[in-house]
Amino acid sequence: MGQYFAKDYTGGAFVLFGPAHLAFLALVLAGILALRLLRRKSERFKRNFRIAYTVIMVLNELSWHAWKAWIGEWTVQEMLPLHLCSIFVILNSIMLLTRNYRIYEIAYFLGTAGAMQALLTPDAGIYGLPHFRAFQTLIAHGMIMSAPIYMTTVEGYRPYWRSIPRVFLYANLYMIAVTGLNLLIGSNYMYTLHKPATASLMDMLGPWPFYLLPLEIIGLVICVILYLPYVIQDWRANRTPAAA
Repeated sequence: MGQYFAKDYTGGAFVLFGPAHLAFLALVLAGILALRLLRRKSERFKRNFRIAYTVIMVLNELSWHAWKAWIGEWTVQEMLPLHLCSIFVILNSIMLLTRNYRIYEIAYFLGTAGAMQALLTPDAGIYGLPHFRAFQTLIAHGMIMSAPIYMTTVEGYRPYWRSIPRVFLYANLYMIAVTGLNLLIGSNYMYTLHKPATASLMDMLGPWPFYLLPLEIIGLVICVILYLPYVIQDWRANRTPAAA
């Protein structure tokens, strides 16, 4: 059992789209599809579900911090909750507990897109399944992606066209602030100073800092794609959505 929490894991690195990875992706998809079953549940049941979901998501995040401290690798340069995924553990928790719409629109576009990419290319490094780090990474991103989908599917929330420029502005302001902190303390949160060590989409976008602009464009395109279902829905209903 100890080897599944070991710092020097010898069980093999994470295998992208290997059988275990594909099985977990299928499990996440099944969970997302099952969310529709909650639509007719009572408000009390939904509230308890949101609380339980938040507790599990936060405990999963804290377990990562505890493990990094246990193996002696917790540092302010790497472990502050400033990467998008850590930020969305916090934001999604607030969203689920308060049903805040402004957080929802950020989570719908940035949280869904970021977590989806991280699920497909997890930053687990040498820690392949069934190591704790691999499971923790997949669970974290699966829950981050599913939270705004829950709010959409079960609570009836939806984004609007005006959500996209707002989210784009928030993201860029945050990136500027984080870059300043990176320069100050020698960190690389949001990967604004160099690419991650593991394989990612950034590998195809050129060297630093040139990959940052394509990332912005890709992010904007993904936001538009995520909004397309509502374009089609409103077109079929022959209505213009009210601005939120």
